[in-house]
Amino acid sequence: MTALCPAVRAHTTDLVTDADAFAALAPAWGRLYERCATATPFQHHAWLHSWWRSYGGRGRLRVLLVRSGDELVGAAPLMLVHRPLPALVPLGGAISDYGDVLLDDADDGRAAGALADGLWDAARTALVDFREVRPGGAVERVYDHWRGPRRTIRDSLCLELPAVPLAELAARLPTKRAQRVRAQLRRHASLGVERHVARPDEAAAALHRMLELHRLQWQERKVTAEHMLPRFREHLVRAVPELVRSGSAVVTEFRIGADVLAVDLTLRSRSLAGGYLYGAHPRLRESKADVAVMLLDACSEQAARTGGADGAGTLSLLRGNEPYKMHWRPEPIVNQRLLMARRRTAPLLSATLFGASARRRGGSVLRRWRERPSG
Repeated sequence: MTALCPAVRAHTTDLVTDADAFAALAPAWGRLYERCATATPFQHHAWLHSWWRSYGGRGRLRVLLVRSGDELVGAAPLMLVHRPLPALVPLGGAISDYGDVLLDDADDGRAAGALADGLWDAARTALVDFREVRPGGAVERVYDHWRGPRRTIRDSLCLELPAVPLAELAARLPTKRAQRVRAQLRRHASLGVERHVARPDEAAAALHRMLELHRLQWQERKVTAEHMLPRFREHLVRAVPELVRSGSAVVTEFRIGADVLAVDLTLRSRSLAGGYLYGAHPRLRESKADVAVMLLDACSEQAARTGGADGAGTLSLLRGNEPYKMHWRPEPIVNQRLLMARRRTAPLLSATLFGASARRRGGSVLRRWRERPSG
């Protein structure tokens, strides 16, 4: 742990580059996580540390900490990458739907300022590149304190629904579609589908079943290749049992008799819940079960428990606008990409903006080509 600089009024800023020191932060990190209302499960220590073990590179860990006295009040989990450009990027990578820092809800701006100062020192020759920031994320408060060149651009599209039970979600739909949803729920009951929520000691075995069912449901079809790799399996099996133990994840098995025919992994925090991954046996579809309705029914129950008494929770459908998601009339929410540079690294910022613009133009051209009239 290397001291960077003392912050104003007893705030101290340290940079952790050692994996064992990062592991030892779990208790203090957990307390800060509970005091950060905008935190998502992708900022949970169990998720980040497990991700680092599966995906991290030697010598690249950069975890910035801010303490007030002995208490952790701010944390930025980062790593240094060199391609395509030198940058400090959030831990969690492409398998995490949201990137962010942690800041104590009671912060008066000093912890956010100290994180900004620490990032300034840590990013002497690299761009600070926060991708997939959910609007309102804690890192926006750090961005406000940044004293160098900075830009915010659009990132991935997420879809969100209110955190209410499925019956209330169905009421938002046209009458005929709502009737089909209710008919599907009756169908699942007639098939004898029962749910079993895995305990922490059962979660690892349930995840192995989920990934095997995921492989079965996507065989001979295009699938996210990363989900089939051993490192992804190892990451989930390490991280999720602790997330279940802390209430940040729910693993649900759907059974007919003694057979497990589907498994769902839902991640949840104080403000949102979202179905992260599932696996379903082809037999379910052959029996005319609507897997999407079945999963959303379970996930919406978990989401309804977020947000407290004011009902301000969110059911996140996470990234992507697949057609089956659009059936529920979700609200589109665009994640942000926050870019911060020093004067000497401003060319890296310009190059990143140029590359992002070129990819958007290329994507627009490709969409128009695909949508062109045939013949």
